[in-house]
Amino acid sequence: MPDRPDNVTFPITLRYEHRVIFTRDVFAPDNPTLAELLSPREPGENVAAMVFWDAGLAAAFPEIAEKISMWFAGRSDRVRLAAAPIAVAGGEAVKNDFHQLEQVWSAINHAAMCRHSYIIAVGGGAMLDMVGFAAATAHRGIPLVRVPTTSLSQGDGGVGVKNGINYFGKKNWLGAFVVPHAIVNDFVFLHALPVRARRCGLIEAVKVALIRDAKFFEFIAQRVELLARFEPAAFEAVIRESARQHIEHIATAGDPFERGSARPLDFGHWAAHKLEQLSEFRVSHGEAVAVGMAIDIIYARRIGLLPEPVAERILDVIQRLGFELFAPVKEIRTPTGRQDMLDGLEEFREHLGGRLSIPMIRAPGDRLEVHEIDGAVVKAAFDELRTRYGDGRNPGA
Repeated sequence: MPDRPDNVTFPITLRYEHRVIFTRDVFAPDNPTLAELLSPREPGENVAAMVFWDAGLAAAFPEIAEKISMWFAGRSDRVRLAAAPIAVAGGEAVKNDFHQLEQVWSAINHAAMCRHSYIIAVGGGAMLDMVGFAAATAHRGIPLVRVPTTSLSQGDGGVGVKNGINYFGKKNWLGAFVVPHAIVNDFVFLHALPVRARRCGLIEAVKVALIRDAKFFEFIAQRVELLARFEPAAFEAVIRESARQHIEHIATAGDPFERGSARPLDFGHWAAHKLEQLSEFRVSHGEAVAVGMAIDIIYARRIGLLPEPVAERILDVIQRLGFELFAPVKEIRTPTGRQDMLDGLEEFREHLGGRLSIPMIRAPGDRLEVHEIDGAVVKAAFDELRTRYGDGRNPGA
């Protein structure tokens, strides 16, 4: 008999499998990848699925909706397409429009989807975030299969467990942590991207290498010229390893749902998120992360945390990949012309739960958490970026 019968406690232990599958041409008639994932919950059950796809894909893949429908038609004995594939706007704007979320909810409701059904989201990171949040909240959770189509989402944003939309003018204020049923990285999508979009996945690969794996950073540095021109073998290898590093960290670092304050995968992101907002998202996430990482690298050098030769080498690799390290800031067009991103620190603190915890590095693969940031040094780092790169020149181009 317990001493306090009014206090009953039982532990709840849940087991998740976080998986990413690499393939080519996932909707080709003879590709079985999805069919193997869309398994019935009960024996003999006919599985229902809905597909939402990023409207931006139509430029490079004009027949994608028809191709998806034909793939399901060839497997109608096992899985039923509950509605014709639905196009959804892509890009960060989709996360700023609550009406888009309501439309996805409405489509799910109209198709009578249930928790034994599957939602398949095909698109870039922002679209995956929005549809993922819709799936997470419909019926309190319909299994989601993500099919990321950008380098950024295949190597980073699309392989995580976070879903969300922007609210109150703040990035990802509304959202949920849900382990997707599976992630399918289809390399065919990568090579059809515009140059700007292809490049963005590379900066997140640099980020995860810097905070986790010095050997991976060397792999990138030794192939920087190949990566700058997107040589297929090198490009795919880096995206594949970036995805693996991200899911390994999520699965093994002990805080997949971010209950604590540390967010090591967000190295360079406190400034990046603010830059995106101030530019009204004209600056892409990858471009903002490049600037944010540069600020933190110069900050770390200025406080004696990061040796100057190491800092310069990292900045050189980022530049040679094609990133400009100040020019994106010029996209900020506020009435006052203010370009101070220090407000991002307070928003980052709030998002973490109260305690500021900024990931920094002492060397590639050697990370630590910093709980106090000197605003004057941040301003000095920002001013140095302006002085060094303010005309938009890219010395590595």
